[in-house]
Formats: sequence, structure tokens, C-alpha cells
Amino acid sequence: MATPTYQPRATPSSDGWRNPPIGGAPSGGGRRLSHEPRPDERQSAAAGPRPQPGFGLKGPRRSPHVLTPESLGALTLPVAEDGVVIGIDPQNQPAVVSLLRPSPLEVVLVGSMWLAQVLSLRTVATGARVAVETARPPAWAQMAQAAGGGQQCVSVHDVRQIAPQGASVSSPVLVVRDMGARPPRNQLAPGPWQSVLTVLPFLGPRSPQLLARADLVCLQRLSPEEAEVVTRITRLPAQIGGVLPTLSDNAMLWCTRDSHQFVMTQPTDAETNLLGGARRMD
Repeated sequence: MATPTYQPRATPSSDGWRNPPIGGAPSGGGRRLSHEPRPDERQSAAAGPRPQPGFGLKGPRRSPHVLTPESLGALTLPVAEDGVVIGIDPQNQPAVVSLLRPSPLEVVLVGSMWLAQVLSLRTVATGARVAVETARPPAWAQMAQAAGGGQQCVSVHDVRQIAPQGASVSSPVLVVRDMGARPPRNQLAPGPWQSVLTVLPFLGPRSPQLLARADLVCLQRLSPEEAEVVTRITRLPAQIGGVLPTLSDNAMLWCTRDSHQFVMTQPTDAETNLLGGARRMD
């Protein structure tokens, strides 16, 4: 999920994320350092027991931090899912998708290569590898060179020239298949810590089969005819399917067999400089 060279943006802000000030005023002016004993401890230190040999010295002396029982209810620990930040949801909250799992995961993206490359870059940022099997290697070459800060995190392969990737819990892999609306049969099936993302620019003859088999589907803007087909296959509510032809270039619908979520992708400056602006068709 290598050190990333960019930071996905979770929520928009006019002044960016602000870090709270850290540290305090420098010690001095008679203040006691954190590792020094209190005055009352200095007086009792001479009379107190000395540390026994082999057990080391006592740790730093600090005043205890005490909370009243009434204050405990105010303590919170925000916990969210881990994965790839793909944008924001309609409530302006970060939208996260777990693309790499201990169980096989098959994803179908009906949309642009631009979105597939953004997802690939953000997957690399989580420490994973990306292997791209594509009929247009030059279109992926620049992104592959820029990903990972010079490390080989993204590999590009011609059609049917991709080898086993050796995915594991310490080295997960996202296999991206970008071969048009009629992709050939997959040579690398989904497995533990190896997910497969198939990119379809538009619906083709094999698309209904791929959509029906997918564990996760991502949809950019579709034509009314395509939206009708997808709505029927994925069993989306009719009102949701009716929105698909009206989506903007950076909006998408993520859906599973029992849930769906609209998401708006916000490319970072680094992603925009490398890949250009959001678009539906390449």
C-alpha cells in the first residue's frame, strides 16, 4: 500500500491541511526538566532505598495525568477502513476502497485510463506493486517511471506477456488489464493479495459476463443504453442508474452486489501534472 512521491487528497480545503503546533516553550527560566525529580523527591531520595544492582535506575519523574470519570466520555478514537483513498463521498468524507485483500478480488472499471492510472498511483502509495497488462504500453510508460520515486513499483507488459507476480502479504500486487472493450482471457487470476482490475472504455460483448462476475464495479459516465444494461446486471435501483449518464468527468459510482456509493475523485497537483485533468475518455 516504496516511498510515495505524492499525497492523495482526502477532502477539499481552501488553506490545505493545517498541522497543530507541536512542542511547547523551551525549558529554562527555572523550569524543571521532565527527567529531573521534583523538589520533594530530592529530599526523600537520600533516605530512600537505592536501586539494586542489575535492576537499573528509576525512570523519569512526571506528574500523573488524571481524568475524572465524567471526562472519559469525551475521549474518542476515530477508526476507519484501510485501503486506497479514491476521493470523497457526498458527505464530503474520505472514500476508501480496500483493493488488496487476503482473499481474491476482481474489479471492473468502466471508464478511462486516466482513472485507472490514478488508482494505480494511489495503490503504489500504500506500499503495493502494480503490474499492467496493456495493448498500449507507451501510454503507461511515463506513469510507470514516475511512480515510486525511482523504484520499480509499476511494471508494464504487453498483452499475454505478463508473468506470475509472486504476490504475498508483504508484497501485494494489483494487476491492471487495459486491453479495450474485448479483453482476452485473464492469464493471472485473482488470488490472495493479488487483485485484478479490468479497464473497459465502454461496454463490449464480454462486458455483461465481466460485470456479473466482478466483486467490485466502478462506473464513470455511461450512455443511457449502457446505463440500462449496467443497472440490470448489477441490480442497481432505477433512480441510481438514471444518474449515470449525467456524471461529471471526476465522478463515479462504486458498487458491489449489495451496496453502492457515489464518489468524486480529486486529483492532486502531482497527479494532474503527470496525467492531466480528469476525463471520461482517453
